[in-house]
Amino acid sequence: MTFIRTRNATAAATPLAPPTKGDGSTYVFEMIYDGGKWRGYADTPTELLVGLIPEYPELESPKERAAARIRLALRLQVQLQAVLATPEDLEQCTPEQQQAILAPRDTPPVLNHWDAPVPLVLVTSFYKPTGRLPRPTGPEGALLWIEPDDEWALLRSLAEIGVIHLGVDQGKLPPNVRGE
Repeated sequence: MTFIRTRNATAAATPLAPPTKGDGSTYVFEMIYDGGKWRGYADTPTELLVGLIPEYPELESPKERAAARIRLALRLQVQLQAVLATPEDLEQCTPEQQQAILAPRDTPPVLNHWDAPVPLVLVTSFYKPTGRLPRPTGPEGALLWIEPDDEWALLRSLAEIGVIHLGVDQGKLPPNVRGE
């Protein structure tokens, strides 16, 4: 399993050239993560996840890997929700909305609709069709979903909500990865 990690250049510095493999070719994926501190390079989503879940290669069963992805999703859910819940925006929320935003995530929020000024970060595993809870609705941008169901879905969902930045060489996408 090959995952290459480099420090990300500061905004004032000249960006570093992406690393290349022994044959001179480039990697399929580039991921900027950890608040922009690091760049990771790999050829598969599995390899790329090493940057987010260092122990991922040692996990042997699909069940262990799924559990690790869900743990990561929950950790990132809490972190992102804390960033989004500024005091100014929370003041504009109803007490019920504030409770949903600030509640511990050991139990996923159960709600039908979300239209608060603060987006709500949710993990798809707990909501239909995968989970048992009804999936809430809301205007665009009101609900931010992290999808740990498989490796590529997790990476794409994290990129969609801005937790990571993901670059993909579309011409080199592995056949098992859904490209868009």
